[in-house]
Amino acid sequence: MTLTTKIAWDDTVLPFQLDRCDIRGRVARLDQTLERVLAQHDYPPEVEAMVAEAVLLTAMIGQTIKLRWKLSLQVRGNGPIRLIATDFYAPSEEGAPGRIRAYASFDATRLVAGQDPFGQIGQGYFAILLDQGRDTTPYQGITPLSGGSLAACAEAYFAQSEQLPTRFALSYGQSSAPGEPSLWRGGGVMLQHMPKASPLMGDGASGEDGLLAAVDLLDDDAAENWNRANILLDTVEPLELVGPRVAPTDLLLRLFHEEGPRVYDALPVAFGCTCSEERVRNSLSIYSARDIGHMTTDDGRVTADCQFCGAHYEFDPSTLGFEASADPEQGHGSQD
Repeated sequence: MTLTTKIAWDDTVLPFQLDRCDIRGRVARLDQTLERVLAQHDYPPEVEAMVAEAVLLTAMIGQTIKLRWKLSLQVRGNGPIRLIATDFYAPSEEGAPGRIRAYASFDATRLVAGQDPFGQIGQGYFAILLDQGRDTTPYQGITPLSGGSLAACAEAYFAQSEQLPTRFALSYGQSSAPGEPSLWRGGGVMLQHMPKASPLMGDGASGEDGLLAAVDLLDDDAAENWNRANILLDTVEPLELVGPRVAPTDLLLRLFHEEGPRVYDALPVAFGCTCSEERVRNSLSIYSARDIGHMTTDDGRVTADCQFCGAHYEFDPSTLGFEASADPEQGHGSQD
């Protein structure tokens, strides 16, 4: 594959449909986007793995929704990896990329090097939050952590909350070309059975921990098509998922050529954070002057750091809170 093809498919999400079996899907390839997300923090390898998986899932899920503003994925647990949070922002205009950001909170003293990363999240929940912007009510769907991976949690979420059979195949890690530094790459395929007017609800839930599974939502013909597509997806190789030597279109033809794959326009994605001095000020506007005083450092400044991108903000405390005594324009807030 030429370098031009490699660049064309990096950092994109390609929608597709399998016409002969009523299945839609996405192929994601993240290169610089994933590298930039992880470069914002010095995470241990176990945390990096979970953040990388969450970012891939977020990119594919966010592209399946008619998103007007933001989709968030949150994973909370009682283990050493306490929180993983990602945001996917819809393109601001035609041709603009979707923007992704992510961060994790963890207890370094409890992490066990080399141990299964997902197991170090512990017991908790997997959540999808959808915010379509002003004058809308945010939606939140939650499912327990189960299945041994974040991808399995996402599949369980769609079965429970949306009654949509869903499957993910993901691969991610660091790779390097001869003479070049090691960089993160990730890729994945998402399959989702097209929704029916009235989702089927079988005699019970056959998934792990009593959760619904794909087979609980499909009739015989649909289940046969779904199983066939999953068997084909099981043949995918990790290097085919991450690329760059196999284009997503070639991958779809290899996996699903008998199912009539049809592709649509790919969506570019990029790292992007929405933090700003104005947003930080707004978040501090609920505090009194006394509260602001408790936040003020010994050198007379209020500081704040963005957990997603690491941006550092400093403010004159007299310009903050609902009892501010000075004009923010005169307070000279600064960003490092």
